[in-house]
Amino acid sequence: MSKIIAVTNQKGGVGKTTTCSALAGIFRKNGKSVLAIDLDPQGNLSFSLGADDSGLTIHDVMQEKCTVKQAVKHTPICDVITSNILLSGTELELKQQDREFVLKRSLAQVENDYDAIIIDTPPALSILTINAYTASNDLIIPMTPEVLSLQGISQVKDTILAVKKYYNKTLNVRGILLTRYSSKYLLSEEVAEMAEIIAKQLGTQILPIRISSCIAAAEAPAHQQTLVEYSPKCRAAREYTRLAEELYPELTAAE
Repeated sequence: MSKIIAVTNQKGGVGKTTTCSALAGIFRKNGKSVLAIDLDPQGNLSFSLGADDSGLTIHDVMQEKCTVKQAVKHTPICDVITSNILLSGTELELKQQDREFVLKRSLAQVENDYDAIIIDTPPALSILTINAYTASNDLIIPMTPEVLSLQGISQVKDTILAVKKYYNKTLNVRGILLTRYSSKYLLSEEVAEMAEIIAKQLGTQILPIRISSCIAAAEAPAHQQTLVEYSPKCRAAREYTRLAEELYPELTAAE
């Protein structure tokens, strides 16, 4: 059965897509079957993984016009269900009583086909985000060491707790992941200390591995490669590899 991992934060620009791409690349490198789902109307993960956003997309899946298998696109990195701007209308289009469970129902069709399913969520607390949380086993919350990023986590906290109460009691918040981190800045440590308070409220932790600032992380999408492919020896790539190995040893054991 697939391990379903959602990467989330209401604040944009905190490294959600980079984290999704890195994890997909690391799992795939170790011989695991991976499906990446772009649940953000901006489609950044689709582009980063080299997937064409024409044809059937996650928008069609969410409207239940097609199955997950029909929407899958195959890339050299992993399988991908792409997104585009049409997805932004989902909030108004989903009107059924159980609309929080659409993605969970759809993924049940492929739960035995992949070792890992990774979901890139939008920077908004929308029905798309709730669907991701309802369908997932784990949440990883990236944040940059900035006050506005911290505010984004504070806002998403209530949504996570509500989903755990009403829709997915087994949802596991694996931790808050500090990205673009530099220990030489005092603000980084101050924000990390404040994030500890929110982590405790969520029953989780600040993950001990922190992801350093790295120009390669910005360059890799332009080459439609994951960070670990584009610059495997850079500090951030090595940190993502250690993170994946610590959180998911079953998905990083080479076959």
